[in-house]
Amino acid sequence: MSTPQDRLYFVADFNVDLLARQLSNTTRPGIETAIAPAGPVIAALAAGPPAADWSGVVWTRPEAVSETFARARSFERVDHQRAFDEVKTYAAAVARFAARARSVFVPTWVQPPFEREWGMLDYRPDVGVAPLLARMNVALADALRDAPNVFVLDASRWLASAGARGWSQKLWYAAKCPFAPSVIELAAADIAAALDGVAGRGRRVVILDLDDVLWGGSVGEVGWSGLALGGHDHVGEAFADFQRALKALTVRGILLALVSRNDEPTALEAIDRHPEMVLRRNDFAAWRINWDDKAQNVAAVLSDLNLGAESTVFIDDSTVERARVRAAIPGILVPDWPPDPARYREALASLRCFDSPFQTQEDRARTGMRSQERSRRSALAEADNLDDWLRSLEIAVTVDALAPANLDRAAQLFNKTNQMNLSTRRLSAGELTAWAAAPEHCVLTFRVRDRFGDYGLTGIVGLELGAARARLVDFLLSCRVMGRHVEEAMLHVAAAHARAHHASTLVAELVPTARNTPCLEFFVRSGMRAASEHVFEWDLSQPYDCPASVAVVDHARVVTSIEP
Repeated sequence: MSTPQDRLYFVADFNVDLLARQLSNTTRPGIETAIAPAGPVIAALAAGPPAADWSGVVWTRPEAVSETFARARSFERVDHQRAFDEVKTYAAAVARFAARARSVFVPTWVQPPFEREWGMLDYRPDVGVAPLLARMNVALADALRDAPNVFVLDASRWLASAGARGWSQKLWYAAKCPFAPSVIELAAADIAAALDGVAGRGRRVVILDLDDVLWGGSVGEVGWSGLALGGHDHVGEAFADFQRALKALTVRGILLALVSRNDEPTALEAIDRHPEMVLRRNDFAAWRINWDDKAQNVAAVLSDLNLGAESTVFIDDSTVERARVRAAIPGILVPDWPPDPARYREALASLRCFDSPFQTQEDRARTGMRSQERSRRSALAEADNLDDWLRSLEIAVTVDALAPANLDRAAQLFNKTNQMNLSTRRLSAGELTAWAAAPEHCVLTFRVRDRFGDYGLTGIVGLELGAARARLVDFLLSCRVMGRHVEEAMLHVAAAHARAHHASTLVAELVPTARNTPCLEFFVRSGMRAASEHVFEWDLSQPYDCPASVAVVDHARVVTSIEP
């Protein structure tokens, strides 16, 4: 999943050559890496990354950052506030470095696992080293919270997972790196997952089997009351715990779907009636429960959700079915799955594919939005034609300028939207803010709702307003609202803003990718004049009409005398 944007610059006070090699050669082949010259970390941070499109890893030892902490390790009584002030100074240097980088990852500080320091007193406040280090890590995270492109990674998990051999004094003496290869592998895996999250490559849906995945036993043979699920049975408890872990993913905006070889009414009855079910019908965005080929059913579910294979995880207890789906659907993630249900939750938690740099209102509401979509589809089936259905939806679009309140969601759309995306620019929140701040630039956000519910913030328009020609730099729309005349409403608003700034022509130039053909097809049929295969123009002496089925409220509109 590596792209030319995956460039990592390492700043550290120990030897990180092994980490850089692990990332570029094994964890993420092809990634470009560079390491800051040896010397003080503060100086390297002040020098900045090689270029603004590089991400950074800043990894230090606590005793190198805080002289106060180093004295505490020598059993001196110290002023903890002084250590926190040193942390703030260090964090400020990291934030300045991050202002010139795409994103920055900062591992937390850890102690060698063999160090007992004050022994039984080590967690005594104002005495031991352990609470001081814990509070320094919290102070670091607090000091960096306002830097939107800085992410603090939990290095203690890497050390705990690697065990007693994760730290090696011998390696420190020999190579000036205290971390064993097992810790480096875990660090590289988390950094790669974070890069995927920043670039919008996180997985967005988990498709699951039912029998021996969500419950124990075959529901078609034993009925819902005979399933192993919950209760005082250790196997049933494991299945219920796995469902709780899946339910927690939905809070993060990850969709769940079902593909199962079963009789649909029988399976849905179990989901609806079994008292120990944690996941209910409304927790699933889509399902295919029948006796057809699973690979075909997975493809059908993805079509329903308008998502690609690269957004998907498929979980099945059958090695045959996993192999079939893996071979038939390139790009889908099909993890090997343990035979023991007691390891299901652990296996799910070990998947480093759900990282996201933001948690938005749309993420938290995504499963409910899919339930609303089923209601819309039912209404479509009852409508006489598509136009009647679109009018019946009562679609309303609210336009706002880019602002701190909608910045995270806007940046998320920039990094996740592929199909309806004019230029497919990938911008972090900081980069988007900087671009929008230019006097000639205008970024508009579009929130959509209809009579069934709120789609959330689903569209972005970025305009570059020249003296005579306005350029549509960004035009992107979530696949959830494509084909409902929201695209035309967005063009209507873009043209109105361009006219308000006295432009005579609106120009849209599509940058073709492997996945934005739907965007090209829209502009071909949009009514704009095709100046070339990928360039489209609109004469702003005429307004671009808003579709009758869409009501627009434009809070960002600049009203001038030339507006009709």
